[in-house]
Amino acid sequence: MPKQKTILIVTSESVPYAKSGGLADVTGALSKSLAERGHRVIVVMPYYASISKELTQSDQSPISMNVWMGDTEEWCLAYPKKINKNLEYYFIEFEKYFHRGGMYCNRAQQDYSDNHKRFAFLSQAAMYLCKSKQIKVDVVHAHDWQTAAALAYLKIHHWNDSCLGEAAGVLTIHNMGFQGKYPKTDYNYLGFREEDFNPDVFEDYGEVNLLKGGIHFADIVNTVSPTYALETLTDAHSFGLHNYLKAKGDNYLGILNGVDYEDWDPNNDSLIAQTYNSANMAGKKICKKDLRDHFSLDHNEAPIIGVVSRMAEQKGLNILANSIEAIINNMHVQFVILGSGDKYLEAYFTALAKKYPGKIGVQIGYNNILAHKIEAGADFFIMPSRYEPCGLNQIYSLRYGTLPIVRATGGLQDTVEQYNEKTGDGTGFKFFDLNERAIFDTVGWAVSTWFDRPDHYKAMQKRAMTRSFSWNDSAQKYEEVYDRAIASRKVYFKSK
Repeated sequence: MPKQKTILIVTSESVPYAKSGGLADVTGALSKSLAERGHRVIVVMPYYASISKELTQSDQSPISMNVWMGDTEEWCLAYPKKINKNLEYYFIEFEKYFHRGGMYCNRAQQDYSDNHKRFAFLSQAAMYLCKSKQIKVDVVHAHDWQTAAALAYLKIHHWNDSCLGEAAGVLTIHNMGFQGKYPKTDYNYLGFREEDFNPDVFEDYGEVNLLKGGIHFADIVNTVSPTYALETLTDAHSFGLHNYLKAKGDNYLGILNGVDYEDWDPNNDSLIAQTYNSANMAGKKICKKDLRDHFSLDHNEAPIIGVVSRMAEQKGLNILANSIEAIINNMHVQFVILGSGDKYLEAYFTALAKKYPGKIGVQIGYNNILAHKIEAGADFFIMPSRYEPCGLNQIYSLRYGTLPIVRATGGLQDTVEQYNEKTGDGTGFKFFDLNERAIFDTVGWAVSTWFDRPDHYKAMQKRAMTRSFSWNDSAQKYEEVYDRAIASRKVYFKSK
């Protein structure tokens, strides 16, 4: 067991408090796993208006503190919530930035124009919290562009501080497609040095790129699967940052996300109609009936293909939209779809459910209970992603015996084993080209396996359910990264 450390995790979201996607699952589960392994873990996140006050109730009083942003002094409150002896959350309450209807965007799904200021403030507030509480930190762990600035503040402003001065910086990139690029107008407010507005640090074609700056100041950068790490070293997948990632050398790597099997295991899932396991699959039939009832699907022998996804180009839902009618009209299969995002896709899939009643069920939005029901009740789960840094739903699907149909990219490539029609080996079905024909053919391959090779399908189900991607394994790899970051820690000095 590595030496126990104090780890500051700065994040824009974390379960069970606030979630828009997989980032929240990762930060929530990783912090819990690290604490269970004996580390002191401090998680700092915004106190959004949407966060339940019941979840954050605490016997501890909030901390009032000032935060310097450039030459502007801001005041905020930090609400502590002690989870156990090793894990503590601090919720930063600052009405100007966090008391809004959405976490990142308004009801029209438009990003707030001051997101860079909001999350830079969060990042700097995390630094001031440690100083205020006299918490000596070994590692500052930032996540995505929203908190990448924490590493710049650590190295520029707090390098000689008794609490933060010896801390190493780790940046985890969950999605390279979002980089936090904004006009230079607010650069002074962000509080970075003028000399750091250059192409090697923050400057990106005249704009400020917060993720790029975080990459520069981080001692170690990682992303969330080994294959995605390799993909992002190419121009096709890096959104322009491949050369900066290459410059990190061995200090850029991929660590596969884990899954919290306390929440996602059909053997003890209280949200599904009937529990089951690989030794007794009877409960899965009950879950399938329950899923059909929810979506008013026909009760017949057809397999169900599930979708739980953001409706976005990245997820390949536009390509699925172009192929789903051909699948429905040529194969004996049903679809259940849960998701939201692109308004055109929302409208298209909603209309499709009306056009094919009994065959396609659609619910717009995100519903955790329904997500569990889909994983348990479906026979296949499709993820036609354009790129997928890690993906969690395919890992959930494996545990639920719901065989994934995925494009072989990023974490999908790393976690799903291709079906071998001759031997029956594998845990799912993978395709490589992202087009309508590839989706149609691979779904057809999966459906034909269901009908024509049921022994293969059942063996794959049981094999998939034995695969483990626990956070304990991933947390151990992060411990190794923290040690490497400390060993390779760089020091940057103020210019004045």
